[in-house]
Amino acid sequence: MKAIPWQREGATEGQVRRKAIFWHTLTLKAKILTVTIITLAILFLFLSPFAFMVFTSLKTQDQISIIGAPVWPARPGVYDYNGEQVEIFTVPMNTCTGSENDASEKGLALVKKGPRQSTFIDPGDLDRGEFVCAVSWRALERPWQLAPTWSNYTEVWESINFPRLMWNTTFYAIMTEIGVLISCTLVAYGFARFRFPGRDFLFLVLIATIFLPAFVTVIPTYTFFQKIGWVGTWLPLIVPAFFANAYDVFLLRQYFMTLPRELDDAAKVDGAGPFRVLWSVILPQSLPALLAVTVFHIVFAWNDFFGPLIYLSSNRDAWPVSVALSTFNGIYGQRPQLIQAGSLMALIAPLILFVIAQRFFIQGIVITGVEK
Repeated sequence: MKAIPWQREGATEGQVRRKAIFWHTLTLKAKILTVTIITLAILFLFLSPFAFMVFTSLKTQDQISIIGAPVWPARPGVYDYNGEQVEIFTVPMNTCTGSENDASEKGLALVKKGPRQSTFIDPGDLDRGEFVCAVSWRALERPWQLAPTWSNYTEVWESINFPRLMWNTTFYAIMTEIGVLISCTLVAYGFARFRFPGRDFLFLVLIATIFLPAFVTVIPTYTFFQKIGWVGTWLPLIVPAFFANAYDVFLLRQYFMTLPRELDDAAKVDGAGPFRVLWSVILPQSLPALLAVTVFHIVFAWNDFFGPLIYLSSNRDAWPVSVALSTFNGIYGQRPQLIQAGSLMALIAPLILFVIAQRFFIQGIVITGVEK
């Protein structure tokens, strides 16, 4: 039987213990390194579309149209020759007249294009003048230089009046968020803390509305809002938020049920009523769940396209960024760098919110799935 490395014959007890600790530490470090490498690989794959979005937003139209251009924002090398900007290519010198024995490659400025031979000049040796190389310029590589085009963001900012769009979207998100927090908190508190006939059945009916497709109710709700003259205003989008929704009610109810009822009883002994218990006992301990609902809804409102498109299509000044970007993408479909720049600008605010509230957000999501 083969001996374990730290259990060889003649080893003292102290040597065996030290070797066992060494091999255990080495094995643990190898496992940690393996997990770290796998995690970094997954993170790289997950973030690669976002990185491509950032790189594309900083490119020029010329770089996008050039075959073989790098992924990162760059511009090809150019040289000012006789008052004109000529491109620089990497040319094998043994294809050029007068340099047949030179096996190196050099950056030369293209003066005249040709299908089989082209005319170049050497920016480092202008006294040589123009010379011909027996090579097609299309088959040559270009030396690229890092050159992010920040003006893409300025162009998007000015083209679609981005400050007004951000204000409209922020107004829509905040107003509906207020309605969701007030209504969903009250409904969830009622289902979590009060006993009344038919409570479980009513909660089941509320949860069942999650499975009802939103498109089923589009025509009747639109007709109703049109009859009362709300189409073209913010009211059809903001007012329904004050009547709760099943998803957020479920999250808050699950969290409220994890809080001990003894806290409610202690507050009632001191003379607190139901609303006082909610305000002073339940809500201070429910910040993680409330922040989770806040992040969920703001991201939903920020990305909401269908609702504003239906009710605000006739009021262009009230468009949020989601509707305006769709129109912008249709106009500038041949300029993907501007589309990516606009999308990235619209993404920054929800991303910052998630980073700030990340700890409470994750805590709220974890706890709301745990039954008391």
